[in-house]
Amino acid sequence: MESCTVLGYNKNINSKGSDFLATQMQLARQGIITEAMKQVAAYEGVTEEFIRKGVAEGTIAIPLNINHKNVTPRGVGQGLSVKVNANIGTSSNFPDPEPELKKLQAAIDAGADSVMDLSTGDNIDASRRAIINASTVMVGTVPIYQVTVETIKKRGSVVEMTKEDLFDVIRQQAADGADFMTIHCGINKKVLDMLTGEGRVMDVVSRGGSFITGWMLHNGKENPLYEYYDEILDICAEYDVTISLGDGLRPGCLADASDRAQLQELLNLGELTQRAWDKGVQVMVEGPGHVPYNQIAANMQLQKRVCHGAPFYVLGPLVTDVAPGYDHITSAIGGTLAAVSGADFLCYVTPAEHLGLPDIDDVREGVIAARIAGHAADIAKGLPKAVAWDLEMAKARKALDWKKQIELAIDPVKAQAYRDKKNKEDEEACSMCGDYCAVKIVGEYLDKCKNCRK
Repeated sequence: MESCTVLGYNKNINSKGSDFLATQMQLARQGIITEAMKQVAAYEGVTEEFIRKGVAEGTIAIPLNINHKNVTPRGVGQGLSVKVNANIGTSSNFPDPEPELKKLQAAIDAGADSVMDLSTGDNIDASRRAIINASTVMVGTVPIYQVTVETIKKRGSVVEMTKEDLFDVIRQQAADGADFMTIHCGINKKVLDMLTGEGRVMDVVSRGGSFITGWMLHNGKENPLYEYYDEILDICAEYDVTISLGDGLRPGCLADASDRAQLQELLNLGELTQRAWDKGVQVMVEGPGHVPYNQIAANMQLQKRVCHGAPFYVLGPLVTDVAPGYDHITSAIGGTLAAVSGADFLCYVTPAEHLGLPDIDDVREGVIAARIAGHAADIAKGLPKAVAWDLEMAKARKALDWKKQIELAIDPVKAQAYRDKKNKEDEEACSMCGDYCAVKIVGEYLDKCKNCRK
């Protein structure tokens, strides 16, 4: 079989000359290395076969909708650098999509690998299409948000939502080019029994999880996203949408972490992962949330075991509940350990978390904090590209090469601003040490010693 691959549109030509669409996973299983796989391999510094094998087995996902044009593909998963997502989107209080497009660009400029459109304001379709059309990075969506907004407008309450409402939005978002979708299909009646039986301090903090939970409790029925899961997979396969299995019962405070409801949902997600792979649909699995530091590694390792090594996408985790205004820091602390322990994809948390809608500065701070966490984990895992980056910075500092140091900084804009503010233009050392720069002084004496030995 030969392959004819245009980025985002995977067309295979079989022996009879007819053509058909296939997902990245289906192509990988046929031994075909797509253009997207080649680009991911080049970016990561690994072989194309390594990427193909990971995609075929499900340990690597390349979220890439056939209808999303002008996007740079990224791989998420085992053996790859940790990726970072930024959440943007309109709200009922701020329905204008224009500021969100500016946040999109700010996230991209700060180095985000993807954005998620979480819009709940007016004209959700228009907002999403504008974001997808403008985005050169992967775009994720959460269909239940739009379904809820539209159901409330049409019928007054989310509990009046129908299966048709759900599937119409899922199909539309897939057709518009969403690369991955968060689908809260792990919540079923057994999970709710665990939730009500054990009890929680904060109950359900996931918006999508709360909508589904409220609908189920009111109607006394099974979660339609769980009940009709195979039909969702058919839509995902048609557009090569990566399904991001949502953690609707993620803990919203440390006291609720690792309880029966969270773990039962995770067990369901393990089953749903396998079912998606059986249909050739790529999978990511979402995880907590607020988790005490000493529980993070166990959570990551359990997910990897239960979900067969599928890429793990985590929010934080946040390691304390008492730092509003600094939750990008609490998130980065947890995110580093999570990524060292198996997480592959970090969703940023901004300083505005728990307080309000993030602005452009919050978006930038959130992305950089998550990137620092991911990079620290990449070093701990021994990824050559990450180790080499830090070594280059060390050499530039030794040489007091400020231009190179700024270029190598994870946030060159902020580094340059501090340098300009704190130092004279021609100052060789930094203003903290001034004439007593340790690097400069020791360097001079070491040079003398070297000369003496000659």
